[in-house]
Parts: sequence; structure tokens; C-alpha cells
Amino acid sequence: MDITVNDELRAYIDPLTPDEHDALERSLLAEGCRDALVLWGNVLVDGHNRYGICRKHGIPFQTVQNPRFKSIEDVHLWMIDQHLGRRSVTDFQRGVLALRKKETLATRAKTGVETPAAEPPAETSPRPAPESLDTREAIAKAARISSTTVSQIEKIQKSAAPELVAAVKSGTISINAAAAVASLPKEEQVAAVVAGKKELRQAAKQVRESKARAKVAVAVSPEDAAAAPAGALGSSSSSVNPFESDASEEEIQRLTRQVQALTAENVALKEQVRQLQAELGQHAAAD
Repeated sequence: MDITVNDELRAYIDPLTPDEHDALERSLLAEGCRDALVLWGNVLVDGHNRYGICRKHGIPFQTVQNPRFKSIEDVHLWMIDQHLGRRSVTDFQRGVLALRKKETLATRAKTGVETPAAEPPAETSPRPAPESLDTREAIAKAARISSTTVSQIEKIQKSAAPELVAAVKSGTISINAAAAVASLPKEEQVAAVVAGKKELRQAAKQVRESKARAKVAVAVSPEDAAAAPAGALGSSSSSVNPFESDASEEEIQRLTRQVQALTAENVALKEQVRQLQAELGQHAAAD
């Protein structure tokens, strides 16, 4: 049987790193190809790396058809589910896959195409019908990450330069920090990536500082800020300083609320002092 390799399907999932490919090659040479390659007709769907290595070394392999595949969308959804279930997939990759799944399901809903209900053969892992991913929380659950991380990945996909995306994929920079750096102009993003890991972290820190100060400036008036107790922006009871760490948006919002609460408390205390002073003045006048 002639197997057709579709370049679009081969590139649909991030490729293995050189180290991962070498490890797979060693495993196939030592143990053979134990898992069947999954086909859609003659088109290879799952097992591109194994297929290439097996052909290179003449290692025998088996193939299996999945009768649930009726369209390219079926194939895409199956590939996404397969990789979402693998432990070696990073948080960023899982988030990207879950967002891709959302887009595919949305497209299918618009066209009115039903998800195939036929049961898969015994050789393949049964998969439930794709769930609805119309909320960020549902996407986060499918990807096994937080909704905040999903939001950050969306921002990276929308605004990050290709060089910054590559840095996230390689682990050079965290998702949180990359989302912050993605706020910068593209040329500044690229310059930070070229400068290295330390410069990327510094760029992310500067963006967070700027955003945190802007949030506090909007939330607290100049008069209230002057009345706020010393240390309100970073009290000793808080273990996270938004200007010195990978503080999340939730943490910045929490600290902003803390400033507002302390400011309100301070204003209330001043009013109590004013009332007490007025009462003392009245008593003194009566005497």
C-alpha cells in the first residue's frame, strides 16, 4: 500500500525537537514499531515521525484505518485530542491546540456538519463527541491550564512576533512573561529575543511595572493616593510584589483593590478624627 504524506497534516502539530526525535529513533531501533500508523484512506494521519524512521531503517510497521474520518475537520479534531492527552505536550502547546479545536468546532457549527457518531475500531482509542468550547473556562479545562493562561496565549498568538513565539515554544521565556513582552512593538520584541533570556525577563518586568502603575493611577485619585498608608502598594503581608516578579493580572488587581480598601479606611479614620476634634472644641467652648 502506498502511503501519502500530506504536508499540511504533518505540520499541523508542532514537530519533535531534535532530542525527542533521537529518543524516538533509539526506541524504534531497540523495540520496533509497536503502535500502528493511523491512516485516512492512503493519507497518513498519525505517526509521521515513526513512518520516516521506519522507512529509513527498514523497520516493519502496521497501519490502521479510522472509519470516523469523514472530512479534514474530523482528522484535525482527532489529531488535537490525541496530542492534548500526551504528557510531553507543554502548557503553551496544549493552549494552542485547545484554541485551534475551538475554531474548528465553531466552523463546523456554522456549516451545520455533524460530528461522526460511528464507534472507532478496537485498535484506536475511543473518543467522545467534541465538547463545546465557547468559553475561556471550557478551553482551559480542555487544555488543563488556567483561564488566565488561555488569555495570555491568545494575546501571544495575536500580538507576538514569530521570534517571541519561538522563544515561548523553546522554554526560553514563560507564557506569562511572553504575554507581557507581546505588548511591545514588534521590533522591540525581536530585539529582546535576540538579546537573550535576561533581556526578555527585563522587558517583561518593565511592561508589568508600567501596567501596574497605570492600573493604580486609574483606580486611586491623587488625593486618596496621598492619604494611603505607607507601604500600601506592597505591604509586608503580601508575598508577591507585582514589580519584582511574574505577578499575574489577578495579583495586580488584588493589590489594586487592597490599595482602594486601605485608602477608604484611611479616609474614614480621618473623618472620625475630624468629628472627635469638633466635639472637643464644642466641650471647650462650653467650659
